[in-house]
Amino acid sequence: MPVDIASAEQFVLANGRLLERHILARLLHGAPAAPVLDALRAYRNADGGFGHALEPDVRTPGSEPTAALQAIEVLAAAGAPADPMVAGAAAWVAAIALPDGGVPFVLPGAAAHPHAPWMVPSEGGSQLTFAFAGALGQLLSGVEPRARAADATRVWLERATEWCWAALADPESLGGYVLKFALDFLDRAPDAERARRSIEALRPHIGADGSVPVPGGIEGERLTALDLSPRPGLRSRALFSDEQIGAGLDQLEQGQRTDGGWTFGWLGWSPAQTVEWRGIVTVRAIVTLAAHDRIPHQALAAAHP
Repeated sequence: MPVDIASAEQFVLANGRLLERHILARLLHGAPAAPVLDALRAYRNADGGFGHALEPDVRTPGSEPTAALQAIEVLAAAGAPADPMVAGAAAWVAAIALPDGGVPFVLPGAAAHPHAPWMVPSEGGSQLTFAFAGALGQLLSGVEPRARAADATRVWLERATEWCWAALADPESLGGYVLKFALDFLDRAPDAERARRSIEALRPHIGADGSVPVPGGIEGERLTALDLSPRPGLRSRALFSDEQIGAGLDQLEQGQRTDGGWTFGWLGWSPAQTVEWRGIVTVRAIVTLAAHDRIPHQALAAAHP
């Protein structure tokens, strides 16, 4: 059954945060990026990081790595590499990173605020290091002049990139979300040939249907081929057949609920967390389907009020 874009938009308008409503307006109606950036700025703290449950699973007002990553992804999608929020977020990440460049998963201050059971500090750098090194390396490389990135940020980015390559040297240790974030890095790493070799080394982790299990997740929780490689043309697509991607797109289309939105496949532990994530994954579903031409242009145009 084709996706009902009008119903999806009504779901986001009824349930989504202001940020997702502006992102969807930009996607469906060609709205400007400025309202997206204004909405994102409300989650920003004076230290340059982001908090205030921008990442719905950790609901502290203080800056958190997962919230900073959400912000960086929004800035990248908005095509805003020169926005001061990019340099500010990069400087904040550099400041909280460990000496080897690894980025913590959760900061200790999150414990005093509502958070998902898995949002707890861990030893050493986390899988988020992959995502930060890939996304910020790509964003900052597009800013002219390159020197606009502060020295401390450049030093951290070099160390974080080394951290990522060192972790990839042991592909057997990568799985679940670690694998997903590793692919995020490899899709963006400047050394394309080295990245392709590392991607191929990860093939044994991929199941017959293109998915991978999530250790510690809810029963049956898996990351699909589209979770791991969400856009056409990514280097990571080499791991997946056309049939696997097609089946994933069919499953995504069929995942639209009767209320117009999509839902998520991990633990829902709070009413606010659940409704916020549903808004986010609904927008992501539309972005992914549109990128694969599963939503005809006339359907997008018909979503205009």
